[in-house]
Amino acid sequence: MAIHLYKTSTPSTRNGAVDSQVKSNPRKNLIHGQHRCGKGRNARGIITAGHRGGGHKRLYRKIDFRRNEKDIYGRIVTIEYDPNRNAYICLIHYGDGEKRYILHPRGAIIGDTIVSGTEVPIKMGNALPLSAV
Repeated sequence: MAIHLYKTSTPSTRNGAVDSQVKSNPRKNLIHGQHRCGKGRNARGIITAGHRGGGHKRLYRKIDFRRNEKDIYGRIVTIEYDPNRNAYICLIHYGDGEKRYILHPRGAIIGDTIVSGTEVPIKMGNALPLSAV
């Protein structure tokens, strides 16, 4: 992976690095709006806990935790940032044309193939589906 190192111009950019393969534009059919009405308010909408709130609006990415595409190979197309969790997510294009997000397996790069099923080789990114347990 290509890592971009910044020159130190301010204290916030000191020892900073950004992975250039991470994209931030999600697929439109794999996201939906998330109603976040917390921010320290009660049922009437009155602020009861001070110093809460703000933050950027976040769209929820639909993650495939079940991995129930059995014995269909998929290719990692993008690695994206997810504002709702502290893990990166991957966009997978399966052989049958379906596209899904999964959590990014450690060590997986763009172009790797993954598969889930009962008789798959043990490799980073491959999964045993929950229905087979």
